[in-house]
Amino acid sequence: MFKSLVLRVFAVSLFVFGCSSALAQDKANYAYLGLEPEIVTNYISDSAQKLGYVRVSLELMIHDVNQLEIAEHHMPLLRSTAIEIFGQQPAEKVKSLTGREDIRRAILKALQEHMQQETGGEVIKNVIFTKYLYQGA
Repeated sequence: MFKSLVLRVFAVSLFVFGCSSALAQDKANYAYLGLEPEIVTNYISDSAQKLGYVRVSLELMIHDVNQLEIAEHHMPLLRSTAIEIFGQQPAEKVKSLTGREDIRRAILKALQEHMQQETGGEVIKNVIFTKYLYQGA
């Protein structure tokens, strides 16, 4: 009876540790790629007399290390897309935390769509702002 219980506990622990190591291996395949240099661009200001600008550092989370070269090849398209999206944002969105998250999601969606069109696969998993500064009226 005791021997059977010990064997069951051992079997369950092997299963649990095996699953956690498999998950760790899946996560280990991600790569990160920074958009260098950081993005500095204007956004739509409330006042026509003053320009607002944003300065942002972006990191792209790539699905697989093997796709890193593909993402680097398409870097001009990725940078251009991020700059274009920031340039279309109103001041309220740029300055608020919820607006910042909306901008991040819009950039992520646009980058994923572009990479789907260009490569036929989803290359970019996530977009991370590592620096976010704005100034304007």
